[in-house]
Amino acid sequence: MKYDTLTPFFLATLALTSCNNRTGDRKAPNIILIMADDMGYECLGCNGSLSYKTPFLDSMAEEGMLFRQCHSQPLSTPSRVKLMTGLYNYRNYDYFDHLANGQYTFGNLMKEAGYSTCIAGKWQLNGISYKDKIPYWNDTTRTEQFGFDEYCLWQYTRERKEGERYSKPLIEQNGRLLTTDEDDYGPDIFADYIIGFIDRNKTRPFFIYYPMVLVHDPFVPAPLSEDWEKRDQRYQRDTAYFKDMVAYTDRLVARIVKKLQDEKIEKNTIVIFTGDNGTGTAIYTKTKTGIIRGGKGNTKDAGTHVPLIVSWPGTIKEGSVYEGLIEFSDFMPTLAEVAGRTVECDGKSFYKLLTGDDYEPRKTLSVHYDPRWGNSSRNRNQFVRTLTHKLYIDGKFFDLTEDITESRPLNIDSLSRMEKKTYLFLKSELDKHPVWVKF
Repeated sequence: MKYDTLTPFFLATLALTSCNNRTGDRKAPNIILIMADDMGYECLGCNGSLSYKTPFLDSMAEEGMLFRQCHSQPLSTPSRVKLMTGLYNYRNYDYFDHLANGQYTFGNLMKEAGYSTCIAGKWQLNGISYKDKIPYWNDTTRTEQFGFDEYCLWQYTRERKEGERYSKPLIEQNGRLLTTDEDDYGPDIFADYIIGFIDRNKTRPFFIYYPMVLVHDPFVPAPLSEDWEKRDQRYQRDTAYFKDMVAYTDRLVARIVKKLQDEKIEKNTIVIFTGDNGTGTAIYTKTKTGIIRGGKGNTKDAGTHVPLIVSWPGTIKEGSVYEGLIEFSDFMPTLAEVAGRTVECDGKSFYKLLTGDDYEPRKTLSVHYDPRWGNSSRNRNQFVRTLTHKLYIDGKFFDLTEDITESRPLNIDSLSRMEKKTYLFLKSELDKHPVWVKF
């Protein structure tokens, strides 16, 4: 069926999952969800990177839980919509840089659960790219509609061409445009705002969503770079600066966690770190298993495989590693279970993994990708996968244990008995998802 923008949302045939696990009488934990922009799985030392230094995130993984197989959408807005609503993109994604009015997000969820809520970082959800079709593209109340009490954002109601995110950033904060200069660094402003929010709300439960602007291009000097001291170099673009941007990401997460420690609330705070999609394609990363080229915008493994670390001192067993599948629709029901709320979505809560209780692993994860954005739309696709195999809507079937780059599709007529069984299982799962896009 050809994509139809007038088709109402939620007409999909796949049933929504209800999560209704109560947390009892214990004190509700704070939650900070940090999502790096364009940082694939391979960028962290704990995931095998040899190119970049991420000492704090590595230690966070050692002291908390490291997830080996978390998968996002291949591009930013599709990932953000799926993450925030817990729904597959075919249910509620319509335009790039847009989250449709009326969607129920984890901001709404946490606010209804009694949390103070804040969002800081990159928004890109007002529909600025479609001003002729979206009348509310400059509505400054949209964050409030989606459940956030406070905001400090780049690309909220102003386009990227009006101001970048790094040196002299264009940032809107609770209804006003900040005055900045070349010495101001956007990521520092967002982190400072989050730390201030923690200080103002430390005596009650809070939820902070921090969609970072790092490490997205332009690849320019960070305050850790030698060239940062040269003002004329702060807008010089070079992939060589990427390593400093990754290191600065690590530093900012450390600053936020240190605030929790200083306030002695770290044991009652869940800190989640992930990435919104694979690394930019201009970046090549040395890892313990070889060189990985960033796969942003593509449904291959390098485009969807992202880091995931969860810290919850005193609750998560130190050094925990989870090898099973996690997808971006899973965050919404996990937060619901933390908050003791009920939510209907496509995801599966992984809360029990954090508490050490019995957990039934996902058998498959699914990606429906139709970004509706420039050249990226040529890579639109749909697949279902297990840990070991992957089946696309066009019938291409891959053994990921032998072919992670997906260069050698298996011949369906020559499958082994076990491969045939896996193929038929994945086909039955894929058939549950409606195809609204003519691939």
